[in-house]
Amino acid sequence: MAQISTEVLGDERGTLLAFVEAQRTAIRETLLGMTEGQAASRPSASELTLSGVLKHVAEVELTWLRMAQQQPNERQRGMDTWADMFRLTEGESVPGVLAFWDGVRKETEAFIAAVPSLDETFPLPEAPWFPKDGKVSMRWMLLHLVEEFARHAGHADIVRESIDGTKAMG
Repeated sequence: MAQISTEVLGDERGTLLAFVEAQRTAIRETLLGMTEGQAASRPSASELTLSGVLKHVAEVELTWLRMAQQQPNERQRGMDTWADMFRLTEGESVPGVLAFWDGVRKETEAFIAAVPSLDETFPLPEAPWFPKDGKVSMRWMLLHLVEEFARHAGHADIVRESIDGTKAMG
């Protein structure tokens, strides 16, 4: 069960990062005790799997981090590979994706610690779902990650409960 850290920094950055981490933890915990086969199973009407949710959120965090850093995304998805964001492919494993996400987490936290202000903005890419010439702040990005991870933590809870009856909230 996700726990509130006792090491939460009292400032806004620390608080936002603690909320992001709480939602990361909620997702990671849905995979505890799961085999690779169980993590890849689709026990509900949804197409989602635990390992697919895990990979998706890890890659989403990397995407937002690279946008904020204004650097190329080494895992950028095109239409031909978009579905691969939601499933493990050849050579991938739950431990491997967890390790990848942990690296992204460390990089996100270091980046946020280094930005002079959470008010700093970065441009959004051209896409039908973003406003033309849109920009968002670092604060907005962190809140968006909380929203994204919380949504998918809920999905993962339902998938996990469908697999073996384990409930996130007891």
